[in-house]
Parts: sequence; structure tokens; C-alpha cells
Amino acid sequence: MLSPGVLYDERLTAPRSWWLIAALIGVSAGLILFPLGVLPLLGGLVVGTALAAAAVSSYGSARIRVLGDSLVAGDARVPLAALGEVRVLEAQEALAWRTHRADPRAYMLLRGYVPTAVRVEVADPQDPTPYLYLSTRRPRALADALETARR
Repeated sequence: MLSPGVLYDERLTAPRSWWLIAALIGVSAGLILFPLGVLPLLGGLVVGTALAAAAVSSYGSARIRVLGDSLVAGDARVPLAALGEVRVLEAQEALAWRTHRADPRAYMLLRGYVPTAVRVEVADPQDPTPYLYLSTRRPRALADALETARR
């Protein structure tokens, strides 16, 4: 359920397999400290798991939101009036735009585990950013929300 004034909201959560890897990192930290005794083993297990889980959670906390007057993507907040054409990128085209077709001046909210994306032109002549590349699991819904908000 979206809050009033929010037309689109998505959190780019990390895949489940990354959480398993975080747990395995904790086990590895514990095993590394095992020769020092049982308490260091438990400490390494707890601290290693906690640090790895914090890293996964932090990386997977990026959000994309379309509000009544702006697009909020990660750390960027762009007024809708400064945005131009919105283009939905399927997996192959998204791969091209995040590799060989990418512009180094572009703002990229890139998550490699999300295959689809949206490319939003920046229409503000004062802004050196040519476009926003936003990884999203629901590119059509994001594009529709941006079009609806601009009308």
C-alpha cells in the first residue's frame, strides 16, 4: 500500500542467496578464530555474520520513489519538471546501457542482480547529467508512474 502522494515505491532488495553468503561469511570468521578457543569462535561467528548482514542490508536498501513533484532514486532527488523521455529497458538493452553504451556523466542506480531498468532523460540544460539509469524490477510500472506524475 502506497502512502498518499507516493505514486511508485520500490526497494531494490538483495537476492536471498546473498543472505546465505552472509551467513557463510560468519561461519568462516568463526572457523578462522577456532584455534583460539570456543569464545573467539562464537565471537567471530556473531561479529562476522552481523557485519556481512549489515553490508548486504545496506546495499539492498536503495529505493526508487515517484512523489507528486519529484523522482527520488537512491541519493538523488530530481524534480519531475527536469525530466524528459522515459524509456523502458529490457534485459539485453539494459545490459548495453550499463556497459558499452553508458555515459560516465549519467546517474546510475545500478544493481547487477536486477536485469531490467528504466532510462530517464534529463531535460534541464543546467544539469550536466544526460540521463538517469535506474535498475528496477518493474520498469513498465515505474515509467507509467513517471508519465502520470508529469501530467
